[in-house]
Amino acid sequence: MTIDNLFGQEQAPAKSRKLKLKQIRAVYETLVIKEEVNSYLQPFTRYSSPDQVFATFGFLRQETKEYFFAIHLDGKNRICCVDEVSVGSLNQSIVHPREVFKTALLSSASAIILLHNHPTGDPTPSREDIEITKRLREVGEIIGVRVLDHIIIGDSYKSFVSYGLL
Repeated sequence: MTIDNLFGQEQAPAKSRKLKLKQIRAVYETLVIKEEVNSYLQPFTRYSSPDQVFATFGFLRQETKEYFFAIHLDGKNRICCVDEVSVGSLNQSIVHPREVFKTALLSSASAIILLHNHPTGDPTPSREDIEITKRLREVGEIIGVRVLDHIIIGDSYKSFVSYGLL
């Protein structure tokens, strides 16, 4: 008995094959807004209170659908990007941490402020609002993007930080 009988004849090496990989590159789109936004979105403004955010994004009070935004801030708490994460129905929108932080990482945000509206006018946080905020804060801690606040806009506004929910 020989090795050839036990294991068979040695096979010729297989042809080399090409390995195809996809490379993902960050692609940024700069939007040029042709209206006067300086009246409500001042460049180089540091955001340090929920009042400032409400004054800037108070236009969401008139919306009939629920919009969820992530406001990306640089190291000096200045807006570097505003991401519309989700547009929902009258009383809900779907928010997933992956979608929130995907763009935050691409914009090199140091921190984010979560913002959404309640078209009903009542800015009281729902159980789902509290749960997703907690989850987003935990994810942010892991990846190094702080969640500074979550603000709900209705007829007035509620800040999670001001009410001790964050």
